[in-house]
Amino acid sequence: MKDYSSYKVNPMYGFLAVLCIASALGNQGWQTLFNNFAVEKVGANSVQVGAIQSFREIPGFLTFFAVYILVVVAEHRFAVYSIILCGIGVMVTGFFPTFEGLILTGILMSVGFHFFETANQSLTLQYFSPERVPLVLSKFRSYTALTNIATGVFIWLMAGFLSFQWMFFIVGVLVFLAGVYSLRKNPVDKLLPPQHKKLILKRKYWLFYVLNLLSGSRRQIFMVFAIFILVQKYHFSITHITILFVVNNIITYVLSPYVGKAINRYGERAMLTVEYVFLILVFLGYGLIENSMVVSGLYIVDNLFFSFAISINSFFRKQAEPADIAPSMAVGFTINHLTAVFLPVVGGLLWIYNWRIPFLGGAFLALLSLIFARFVPSKKILATSAVLVK
Repeated sequence: MKDYSSYKVNPMYGFLAVLCIASALGNQGWQTLFNNFAVEKVGANSVQVGAIQSFREIPGFLTFFAVYILVVVAEHRFAVYSIILCGIGVMVTGFFPTFEGLILTGILMSVGFHFFETANQSLTLQYFSPERVPLVLSKFRSYTALTNIATGVFIWLMAGFLSFQWMFFIVGVLVFLAGVYSLRKNPVDKLLPPQHKKLILKRKYWLFYVLNLLSGSRRQIFMVFAIFILVQKYHFSITHITILFVVNNIITYVLSPYVGKAINRYGERAMLTVEYVFLILVFLGYGLIENSMVVSGLYIVDNLFFSFAISINSFFRKQAEPADIAPSMAVGFTINHLTAVFLPVVGGLLWIYNWRIPFLGGAFLALLSLIFARFVPSKKILATSAVLVK
């Protein structure tokens, strides 16, 4: 690996930054429009929304196939093709205002989004040293947040003038064009160790796998039901939802760089512990407090701690063997989505019985996460591991 004086002058940094912005645009545009589009145009109920989200998460479960695709496609090219596919998926969503149409377009968009995220995490961990990984990941979170703000403002301004069809189309075209632009770039460092082109499962990475499983399960509950409760139970309009997204991302943009610095200062175990303690309280609040303003506040607090999750990849980078990074990221992403193919549907069914149950389940998962976070080695031990695997 070339020793750049600053991570920002590394060609891979600028390359991934553009693609991260495109990925955020596609994902945030789709997420912002989805619930209102599903409820107002498709007439979807809680079970159908859960089913659509379950199908949309199937590509995340299948990201381990990325390892085999990398046998014939360079990883940075794979990242670009994924973004182009994501753009196409978002672009055509508004043309299929049916339950089946949302499933198909959601899967198409999701293949691009999830496969890019796998490549993004892999390339970041390969191209930056252990102490710089938290800083780079947190910077990318800031860029993502800024993109989300711009996307939210665009939808808020255009909601009264453009149809859902046109808003999906415009967002998708911009993502597609960013991918086409990036095809011209070649940020590859040929001095890096070659990556294994097969799946890697090692006992030494067991905690990384467990934390990913719990993180993915908890995230599904949040993504599917935190906004759905605001739309269905409290009747928030698309304008209210968009404003909420913008507020969240302003906070994320401001605080994310400090999260990376805090990880380097206090260590991954401390940061994950703080995150999970607060998430237990947040999920209990969702399930026990019936007040739209309080629930909106809980949604903001939940997003506030979302950036802390980069501690999981930072922890992995400090113990991983260099050639294991790409296949391990694919495996980790698959594990992260193991429950995604059924949890939203199960949650939707439980919602019909009692809407509190999914959130109480989220609190339980956060408690399990807290228990396993205490197994993360201390900052001093991880620093020693990072030196040994360099």
